[in-house]
Amino acid sequence: MTLSSIPLATSDLQISGGIRRSSTQICAPVMAETVDQMLLLMRKAKELGADLVEVRVDFLKNFSPRQDLEILIKQSPLPTLITYRPIWEGGQYDGDESQRQNALRLAVELGADYVDVELKVAHDFYNAIQGKKPEKVKIIVSSHNYQNTPSVEEIGDLVAKILSTGADIVKVATTALDIVDSARLFQVLVHSQVPMIGIVMGEKGLMSRILSAKFGGFLTFGSIEAGVISAPGQPTVTDLLDLYNFRQIGPDTKVHGVIGNPIGHSKSPHLYNGAFKSVNFNGIYLPLLVDNVANFLNTYSSPDFVGYSYTIPHKEAGFNCCDEIDPIAKEIGAISCMIRKPDGKLKGYNVDYLGAIAAIEEGLRASNGASNGSGSPLAGKLFVVMGAGGAGKALAFGGKEKGARVVVANRSYDKAKQLASKVGGEAISLAELENFHPEEGMILANTTSVGMKPKIENTPLPKHALKHYSLVFDAIYTPKLTRLLREAEESGATIVYGTEMFINQAFVQFEKFTGLPAPKQLIRDTLARNT
Repeated sequence: MTLSSIPLATSDLQISGGIRRSSTQICAPVMAETVDQMLLLMRKAKELGADLVEVRVDFLKNFSPRQDLEILIKQSPLPTLITYRPIWEGGQYDGDESQRQNALRLAVELGADYVDVELKVAHDFYNAIQGKKPEKVKIIVSSHNYQNTPSVEEIGDLVAKILSTGADIVKVATTALDIVDSARLFQVLVHSQVPMIGIVMGEKGLMSRILSAKFGGFLTFGSIEAGVISAPGQPTVTDLLDLYNFRQIGPDTKVHGVIGNPIGHSKSPHLYNGAFKSVNFNGIYLPLLVDNVANFLNTYSSPDFVGYSYTIPHKEAGFNCCDEIDPIAKEIGAISCMIRKPDGKLKGYNVDYLGAIAAIEEGLRASNGASNGSGSPLAGKLFVVMGAGGAGKALAFGGKEKGARVVVANRSYDKAKQLASKVGGEAISLAELENFHPEEGMILANTTSVGMKPKIENTPLPKHALKHYSLVFDAIYTPKLTRLLREAEESGATIVYGTEMFINQAFVQFEKFTGLPAPKQLIRDTLARNT
């Protein structure tokens, strides 16, 4: 099953700060033990920019339905969705079922804007209210699957079953075992003739929460505070609005993202989404936690899924999925950027080497006081590249192109030898690197993940070995100052941050994604704020 193009049209709505491209609302779950705490959270949700609040009364201690619901519904500064989730549907309530349903009927009576009723008991609930429901109160009939995401057919059947109860709004929440699971829900969501909430829970389902605005979801959920979530994988209201520009996402929004595993550390969404917004480009950039690249690309094959950055460990897998490959990327054997051309073909580029080599050259020129004029300052230098993966290949080829003498050091000597032979260089194992110093003033580039968050105390090379290098570059940019760079600086070397490589290649990718000049200062400022 693949996600084909989207037959959806929504009129643009004006909002402050630009065009609002969809009517999908942001709902902030409110979870607290007392009514007073809930009212405080409701006010906070309004300040943050949420459209409505989900009042999770199953979290209240000593809940007195009539008294508490009246206060919560009447005093809420935002429209209310009342949810009293039982333990058997992933909630907190573990008491008498008839009392729970009585409280939900009371919420209807008291004029809550929305009331959530689980599919399992929806028929009983509707029989009990016997059509006595204020017109403004909408019933959401919900189904939560904490195991997996069923097939499109099964989700379609589930929606039909929910509709047969008399639901005003359908809610289907499933669980992502793989990022492609969201596509099945999108397929149903985009063709739904009734208001529908479709969410795929878990980190691998994050895109379902953000792209609900593209595929016509009735609402998405955003937490008031980071980490205080009502379901796995929930972003914050602030991230939805400020990081993902949720109000500007609509049916025609072009989807981009960074493909990697892990991906939570990536700063790319901050850079590209801010830059897209600054030039009014109708695009979104997502962190994409991908297990299988070919499966991802085959599933999201619609013309609106247009551009990707590639990071560890998928640069070579991305290369193998290209229909066309830029000559330099072909030589390197790995890509860091992929564009879907208008004819649907996927073209791969390697912009890592451009970003990294430019950053190293700038560092060398600054330390030597040299101008940009005469050739590359890397020419003739002994250039040691640690790691022989995608980024290692990019640096080795880049070094060769600039006239450096390349040495590849890798955990697996065979892999180092393979790469070294392609660039006319020398190969050694990482273990040998500690005592490798045929000359002084060498250049070192680390492309391994040793020292990356969360294991920031690790370093790929002991401090005593660093005194033989005049410049050390680390491709890692979280943290910005790795232990390797800190110790290199203490040993007297010029250091070049991974953020410089990241910035330089971000400029190139932005232009490939949008066809517009990169807002360079904005991208620099955004990265400085987020590292």
